[in-house]
Amino acid sequence: MAKRSARYKTREYQEADSANIHPLFPPARWSPLDEEARDRKYVKNVRAMSPLQQRLLDAIDERSVVIALGPAGTGKTYLAIAKAVEALEQGRASRIVLSRPAVEAGETLGFLPGDLQEKLAPYLRPLYDALTERLGSKRLKALLTDGAIEVAPVAYMRGRTLNDCFVVIDEAQNCTYGQLKMLLTRLGWRSTMVLTGDPDQTDLLSGLSGLGDIAARLERISEICVVRLGETDIVRHPLVGSMLTVL
Repeated sequence: MAKRSARYKTREYQEADSANIHPLFPPARWSPLDEEARDRKYVKNVRAMSPLQQRLLDAIDERSVVIALGPAGTGKTYLAIAKAVEALEQGRASRIVLSRPAVEAGETLGFLPGDLQEKLAPYLRPLYDALTERLGSKRLKALLTDGAIEVAPVAYMRGRTLNDCFVVIDEAQNCTYGQLKMLLTRLGWRSTMVLTGDPDQTDLLSGLSGLGDIAARLERISEICVVRLGETDIVRHPLVGSMLTVL
C-alpha cells in the first residue's frame, strides 16, 4: 500500500500545482501509443480534465438533481459512478441505485437466460466496469450481495421512493418523456440523482426520446443543474472527437 501511495505522489498531476482541472493531453503533440504521456491508471480521487467536467463534479456535490448531456467519451457515466462510490464510502449515502433502459443498439438479442440481474448484466456492463475500477471486483460483489449497490430496471421503478441513496440513470436518451418523468419523481430525502445521456445517440425511434425536452424544461429550475459537455471534453482517443464533428 505504501509503495502504491508513493507512486501516486510522484505523478505529474499530484505535484505542487493546486488546480482542480487535470489536462488530459500535454501541450506537445500526443500519440495514443505514448504510454508515459497519458497515464490512465486508477487514482483514488477523481479529478476533472476540463472546465465542464469540473462543473459537473461541483454540481453533483451541490445539487440533488444533475443532468449530464454530452457525446460519447466525455466521462459522464464514469464521473457519476465515481461520485456515487465516494458518497457511499463517506457515509453520505446508504446505497447506490443504478438504472439503465434495456434497449439494444440497433439489434435484438432475443430472450436472455437467468434471473433479473443476469438478464440486465449485458445492458449494465458499462456501469459494472466503472464500479469495478473504483471498488474492485471482490468488494463490488459483496456490496451487491448486501444490497448496498442495487440494480433497478427502469420498468420496475414506479411507485418507489428513493431515500438516502445515490441514483445514477445511465443512457437516459433511451428513455421516453414519461419514463424520465417517472424516474425523476422517485427522488426522496437526502438523495442525489444524476441522469447521463447523449440526445444525439438515442436508439429509440425518432421523436420518442424525452431527454432533450426534459433537460430544457428542468434547466429553468435553479436548484437543478444541467451540464452540457462537448467534443472538447472527450477523454477517449482524440480521433473520437474528430469523428463526432463529421458524423
